[in-house]
Amino acid sequence: MSKVTQIAHPLILHKLSLIRDKNTGSKDFKELVEEVAMLMAYEVTRDLQLEEVEIETPICKTKCKMLAGKKVAIVPILRAGLGMVGGIIKLIPAAKIGHIGLYRDEETLKPVEYFCKLPQDIGDRDVIVTDPMLATGGSATDAITLLKQRGAKHIRLMCLIAAPEGIDAVVKAHPDVDVYVAGIDEKLNEKGYIVPGLGDAGDRLFGTK
Repeated sequence: MSKVTQIAHPLILHKLSLIRDKNTGSKDFKELVEEVAMLMAYEVTRDLQLEEVEIETPICKTKCKMLAGKKVAIVPILRAGLGMVGGIIKLIPAAKIGHIGLYRDEETLKPVEYFCKLPQDIGDRDVIVTDPMLATGGSATDAITLLKQRGAKHIRLMCLIAAPEGIDAVVKAHPDVDVYVAGIDEKLNEKGYIVPGLGDAGDRLFGTK
């Protein structure tokens, strides 16, 4: 079954509060989203496999631990998911980046796919799907379905904030996918927005409306 982890580190909670503030401008918003993503990545990647290797320090030969086996792919859900990629890449610069484009139909609230480009070896990689907001869960559920259809086997979902409805939807549809969030909010409103939320993450990242 899915594991849902809320990463309640003091630095993350502090920065998340600034992200929520309507008075935080686009520049600071971008930087904060990237910083929180980087801090969250420590926990999201906690169980990556290691192997023992021998290296030579300036003093002597020694055995150390390095990442083993599968490599990492980061797959943002366009467009807001892009804001989280930079923080993860700072920790895992060799990760490949895919992109999944989905938009939400304003009437049905259901996601519509318009773009999907992934690394060819996606099936051999640990995949981290990024999206700042997990609202209805429709976009994340469909993105994960697309990844599985294209061969991905080891997938984690990483969001800044989530509504209980979104978490439930993803866990029900993909019980093999672990979900990591910084904040779990109260509910969705009648328009499908997270309450209290942070507004529209894409608009606040890119200065659009």
